[in-house]
Amino acid sequence: MERLDHFMARAIAAYYARPASPFGRAGDFTTAPEISQAFGEVLGGWAAVTWEMMGRPDPVLLVEVGPGRGTLMADALRAVSEVAAPFRAALRLHLVETSPTLRDQQRRMLGDAVAAWHDDLSTLPAGPMLLIGNEFLDALPIRQFIRREGAWRERFLAEGRFVEQPAEMTLPTEAPEGAVQEVGEAAQAVAAQLARRLATQGGAALFLDYGPAESGFGESLQAVRGQATGLDPLAEPGSADLTAHVDFAALARTARAAGAAALGPLPQGLFLQRLGLMTRAAMLARSRPRLAGEILSGAERLVAAEGMGRLFKALALCDPRLPTLPGFDPA
Repeated sequence: MERLDHFMARAIAAYYARPASPFGRAGDFTTAPEISQAFGEVLGGWAAVTWEMMGRPDPVLLVEVGPGRGTLMADALRAVSEVAAPFRAALRLHLVETSPTLRDQQRRMLGDAVAAWHDDLSTLPAGPMLLIGNEFLDALPIRQFIRREGAWRERFLAEGRFVEQPAEMTLPTEAPEGAVQEVGEAAQAVAAQLARRLATQGGAALFLDYGPAESGFGESLQAVRGQATGLDPLAEPGSADLTAHVDFAALARTARAAGAAALGPLPQGLFLQRLGLMTRAAMLARSRPRLAGEILSGAERLVAAEGMGRLFKALALCDPRLPTLPGFDPA
């Protein structure tokens, strides 16, 4: 018998170790950097402005967790090279990536721009840091609990199906029969680790991912393969990407308890519009008239409520001494 989060960790590691790339139209899913280059460009601008707020430390770590093929960071570096040369000179790029296959793709995309790769956050050098994580938290393992006859039971796996055992974790006492509570211990550990570092060494972390703004009951575990959802997440471990909604409220609470400030979550559409994504997309469209429709429709997909603009959220964790970060100030 295996706990769900242990099963997920094993299945996700096997999935991302495969030689085939999961990204893009030919892969299993498409992420924001693959939809619009303006996404990475405005996040590069966000990092540059935040660096200014930090007092322009030199050097400063620019870190991406779960960097995929390196598309987001390639766009971000190109943008800051053009408009924020001092930031580009000061930054040292570090990527947190466990997959050898994806590391090879990132090496081809980014080349000598990468100072080092890391298996986890613990080996990053000390010092001020700016961290970006796009669709990183949703791929971290979760535990699931279900309410049965006035008590919580935890879901384990045995022979490819769920089995339930009495829960040892303290959970809300008021819950309807059959309610499912998901707990992302791995994501909360990341939030706590980052918060402690940011509060003492300075900097900020920006996460964009999908999930509700407030904690609540509900089952969100899903498998994605070939652009299709609705698959059995327990079948054929390693053949599909396993994800779950991010509990942003829990992460914000965890970060604040560890000494950092937490901003958001905000709907991704609102956040990206405040950063000027649609303005940048319009500029790209004017410079490439043959691709204008594709460029504008891609950007609209990222900000529209019926696209990714509402379900996806932006959450920032930062040194509490910093002013309100770009995109989180309504003014």
